[in-house]
Amino acid sequence: MSNVGHFLSNKSWSGGSERIGDVYNPATGAIIAKVILASKADVDAVVDVAAEALPRWAATPAAKRASVMFEFRDLLKSHTDELAELLSAEHGKTIPDAKGEIARGIEVVEFACGIPQLLKGEYSESVAADVDSHAVRQPVGVVAGITPFNFPAMVPLWMYPVAISCGNTFVLKPSEKDPTVVLRIAELLAEAGLPEGVFNVVNGDKEAVDALLDNPKVEAVSFVGSTPIGQYIYSRGTSNGKRVQALCGAKNHLVVMPDADMDQVTDALIGSAYGSAGERCMAVSVAVPVGEGTADHLVEALEPRVRALKVAPYTDPASELGPVISKQSFDKIHRLIGQGLEQGAKLVVDGRDISLQGYEEGYFIGGCLFDNVSTDMSIYKEEIFGPVLSVVRAGGYEEAIRMINDHEYGNGTSIFTRDGDAARDFWARVRIGMVGVNVPIPVPVAYHSFGGWKRSLFGDHHIHGMEGVRFYTRLKTMTSRWPSGIRTGAEFNFTGGKDV
Repeated sequence: MSNVGHFLSNKSWSGGSERIGDVYNPATGAIIAKVILASKADVDAVVDVAAEALPRWAATPAAKRASVMFEFRDLLKSHTDELAELLSAEHGKTIPDAKGEIARGIEVVEFACGIPQLLKGEYSESVAADVDSHAVRQPVGVVAGITPFNFPAMVPLWMYPVAISCGNTFVLKPSEKDPTVVLRIAELLAEAGLPEGVFNVVNGDKEAVDALLDNPKVEAVSFVGSTPIGQYIYSRGTSNGKRVQALCGAKNHLVVMPDADMDQVTDALIGSAYGSAGERCMAVSVAVPVGEGTADHLVEALEPRVRALKVAPYTDPASELGPVISKQSFDKIHRLIGQGLEQGAKLVVDGRDISLQGYEEGYFIGGCLFDNVSTDMSIYKEEIFGPVLSVVRAGGYEEAIRMINDHEYGNGTSIFTRDGDAARDFWARVRIGMVGVNVPIPVPVAYHSFGGWKRSLFGDHHIHGMEGVRFYTRLKTMTSRWPSGIRTGAEFNFTGGKDV
């Protein structure tokens, strides 16, 4: 059984910690590897290396930094099959899901290839007599990324390609549940020509996280994960003077208007609610049909589709729904389903009794469909992070809007309708960061930015796109004067004593 360590200065590194965690195959429940959990001393050593590499990398021309990204992009494409296999073995998602994840990460690398254009400054001539002003964006410094288990390749790729292209050095703390694919991608980044110390990976748990948040050499922290942890990271990081962006939990609603194409809606909900076993922060976990007739039609259409979902390990090419990541997640999902029943919701499709021959100890849950869910129920209020879709019937359009705006999370939402007026009114009024119209998972493309509102985001900047560039750089503005001739006497005003 292999030990999964860290990545420092473009090579594997074991560090000095003797603490070990288990890595499981979620399809079997068996331990498949051991991961070394970094100590504070290990984290500090990695940060020191990143800090030492910073001045030279920050001074590297942006075009040369971009050339590394071009090489990296090609390597990711040529190794996609290998990376998807590594990812699925530890996470459990299907191979098509894993390949899709890697593809979305590659899009951000392609965005980062354009960094010379994105870092162009501004110049204003003669803001006063003989006075010019110009502004540039410079790297923040050493940046840390703390990323979740559900997208072990994509979410880190949403962070560090932009950060290092902007001239920063980076320390990544991925999830200890599925760490292997991150390390393989780090090797590809080194192969692409990235200098030693610019990108480093340290595996660990809360001790490693706290060490990054407390280290004075870390200037900024990017986080994706649950809201309680994100709030903790934002509070502790900012109290230590760091710039922090924390993208957190979600409860995404999909509103179904009476005029919607029900076949299109059903296809959209099957993919967005049950894809990747529901372990997406952009998963649709609440369907909001407007009107009783719409609701009856929707549930009738969904029920056979949910029952027919193929539940199997990723090694089965026909698999549509793999296991959830861990026994802890498995137990939490079961607990919330039970609470939904106790609180009066109707479980139309119950996926809890799935048992696969040879995989009896795996963390499989079939698709679950609730109807008659109300907004005071646990399954509505909490992020389940599993293959569970709740149907909450709305009496009218205004009730649907209020429902979405009253929820504590504000990550993503969608509306399905043929009515352009309704669609425009919807996206204008909902207090949500990402909105789809006849699009079930409104994740922005790489050159736009990803992020929610309310308790789905702590901090001022969304991730990737131009918001990512702004987060990973600081603005510096210069005002200069090169006077001609000889001046005498003191000057007490901005114009230097000349008439403007």
